[in-house]
Amino acid sequence: MDIRKIVQRPSRETAAAPPLAPAPTRAAPARLDPLGPDPRFILDSIGEVVYDWDLVSDRLTWGPNVMKVLAGVSREQISSGRSYGEIIAPDSATTRFAAISAPGAIDQGAGAPYRARYGLSVPASDGRRKETIWVEDSGRWFAGASDRPERAHGLLRIITNYYEAERELEFRSRFDPLTGCYNRGHLLEIVARMLARPPGKQPHFCILLASLENMFVLNRTYGYDVADEVIAGVAKRLRRTMRGPDSLARYAGAKFALILDSCDQDQMLNAARRFLDEASAEPFETSAGAIPISLRIGGVAAPRDGRTANQLFQHAEEALDLARASAPRIIAYQPSLARSDNRVQAARMADEIVAALNEGRIVLALQPVIDTRTRDAAFSEALVRLRQADGTIVSPGAILPIAEKAGLVHMLDQRVLELALARLSADPSLTLSVNVSGATIHDPEWQPRFKAMVARDSSLAPRLIIEITETCAIADIEATRTVMACAHSLGVRVAMDDFGAGHTSFRNLRRLPFDLVKMDGAFVQNLSRSPDDRFFVRTLIDLARHMGMPVVAEWVEDAESAKLLTDWGVEYMQGMHFADARIVENESRPAVAA
Repeated sequence: MDIRKIVQRPSRETAAAPPLAPAPTRAAPARLDPLGPDPRFILDSIGEVVYDWDLVSDRLTWGPNVMKVLAGVSREQISSGRSYGEIIAPDSATTRFAAISAPGAIDQGAGAPYRARYGLSVPASDGRRKETIWVEDSGRWFAGASDRPERAHGLLRIITNYYEAERELEFRSRFDPLTGCYNRGHLLEIVARMLARPPGKQPHFCILLASLENMFVLNRTYGYDVADEVIAGVAKRLRRTMRGPDSLARYAGAKFALILDSCDQDQMLNAARRFLDEASAEPFETSAGAIPISLRIGGVAAPRDGRTANQLFQHAEEALDLARASAPRIIAYQPSLARSDNRVQAARMADEIVAALNEGRIVLALQPVIDTRTRDAAFSEALVRLRQADGTIVSPGAILPIAEKAGLVHMLDQRVLELALARLSADPSLTLSVNVSGATIHDPEWQPRFKAMVARDSSLAPRLIIEITETCAIADIEATRTVMACAHSLGVRVAMDDFGAGHTSFRNLRRLPFDLVKMDGAFVQNLSRSPDDRFFVRTLIDLARHMGMPVVAEWVEDAESAKLLTDWGVEYMQGMHFADARIVENESRPAVAA
């Protein structure tokens, strides 16, 4: 079948139309059909071209507008699959041939679909260099007698602008936009890789956590913009003091992490003094004038002080806390009384969690998620709370980290799900979303328990949403796909929580069929004040829309942010601007603030 015939075939209306008047002597207008524009013009305008690929002869036949869409290539370069493959950019993750040859697809008579995104190296407009245009290639392949692909019909679409936005987002998922340093997620990746180096190639390294003093006073006195100027200035001074193999990251807020490779504890302390002296050598010039600053630094040596990234940073935090509370500005981690006290407190909280589970003191706090069109609650998120024996409410921040370390998070997740299902049964108008931890999601025994719980009343499933964080989802893609397939088979929807906080390729995220995404509230919280966050949030919204997933914006705290999000097309919003989380009591007891 010749694709050119498809593009130029007249419609029935055209065939039945009366004869055209004699053409004038001037140039004919760019219209082949008197009832509409030339189809080639339409395809040109949206950067699309159709093709037909005979895999047996390797012949590629293109629509007549191909030289306009793929400007700069020659017909010889696109005349066969082999020659076309030679202009695919080397940093492409896949190719058309790989997408068609992927295992698992079967042509059952109507063809098997395929889709790929890749780059094409074409001459730039100046003719002296190459540039990459990014394309989306989709279509169907058809099998021959051997059940193997023999021909393919497809559509090639230019997506350079979208791909650039995606690459920008992936860049920002690794780097902090204010300082240009690595962000916390990528920092943890670097440390994990260093710890995984094979024996004999694993020299000692150290981590320093450096925190600016009196940031609360700085924010209150000069405002957040000036504080950001100081933070960016500190990053510059730290960076120019680093050695070549060292790494710098913005760990959180006004806190930086430095990774010093091939470094022992004595060298670490010398380096810490050098960083301290450089950062506070002179005041920072800001739009509000010169502002002096000082640092406090805590350090750990690996692998002596920890054999996992989380353990190392936990100990570095302990050392930093001691530096903040004592006269020395630099503290190297040592097993200490403070650490022992923390362990005692953690053990007490673990005991309290077990007692609360046994005594029915784990309760739910519901926070509504608002439909931006109607401003009514579309559903609510069920958040865990612990009620102590004296009635005091303990927030998740004090519960969940200890529950995870103590191996109790599975029981907490189980109890929250039980309470959520009971609440759905009691209130037929309610829809709830429930957070499930990574440890629970990837536990092979969780799926049978989950199925059994939902099967008790299958009518509740359409009103239940399971939330999985992005970092948990991408930790084991195939395991996550299995969990999602299980939930969908029951009629339960699945949401990606903290969308944008991960540091993965969005090619992986597209493999996971989430029903909606919840944008990481850290990007939404300062939306009205931060141009960087506004850019990042809009890019996240565009990507989610491209993947066909509705968006929930969390941590919406003011009317200006709510208006921006509504104007940008966000479907749902959640946060203090609309309503706080409220604990659900028994029918005889009123709801209370959580």
